[in-house]
Amino acid sequence: MIFNTRFGRLFFFSTEPQACSYLPEREAVMLFADPNKVIDTETYARLIDYGFRRSGDNVYRPHCRGCQACVPVRIPVDDFQPDRAQRRTWRRNQDLVVTTARTDFGPEHLDLYHRYQLARHDDRVSVRDSREQLEFLRSRFIDTSTLEYRLAGRLVMVSVIDQLPHGLSAVYTFYEADDPDIVKRGLGTYGVLRQVEECRARRLPWLYLGYWIAESDKMAYKSRYRPLHAYREGRWEQLLTAGDGER
Repeated sequence: MIFNTRFGRLFFFSTEPQACSYLPEREAVMLFADPNKVIDTETYARLIDYGFRRSGDNVYRPHCRGCQACVPVRIPVDDFQPDRAQRRTWRRNQDLVVTTARTDFGPEHLDLYHRYQLARHDDRVSVRDSREQLEFLRSRFIDTSTLEYRLAGRLVMVSVIDQLPHGLSAVYTFYEADDPDIVKRGLGTYGVLRQVEECRARRLPWLYLGYWIAESDKMAYKSRYRPLHAYREGRWEQLLTAGDGER
């Protein structure tokens, strides 16, 4: 695959098959953009419309043989209306103070990230006191920032977002997941709703949520935000899932 950019031709390379991190019984193959080429915000905005995502400065998309379980999805901001449960979650979290910040992660960000990983992914997390663990959220070339959510001054959630010319890309969100009083707030849901509002405030039509995987408990939740558009067979179209029409 070859992609033309203002920096010249961009080539892509596929990895060897490896165990899939979301569907362990399957093998995954990734298509990566040439890591020696600069991918700026404009180029990445074009690539994300072809189903690509980023981790740090590495831009990739699944390229698995015989499997299309990873479906890129985005929310059409103007059409989105929260359902009843999402409206309750929105009201429940109105006491949070949300601010925009740079991706200059400090000790409180790292501590929150570690506790989130231990609570949500304790089977594979390795805790080390190093900000290098958060480098996959940052980029040297793309316009990236964070939304920080605080309760009475306490950092309870961080959403990392890329601003693109036609939308926001939700890179990653981590939050307080081991405090029962905080957990019942539904911070993950609130984080998506708040990013939709951020798109509206910036007059951006799309919120890109990454990959929806119906067979993965950790990734299936994205279908709860409707309407939702999916990239399949070279085009974006509305994703129809069980429960559409029930609000």
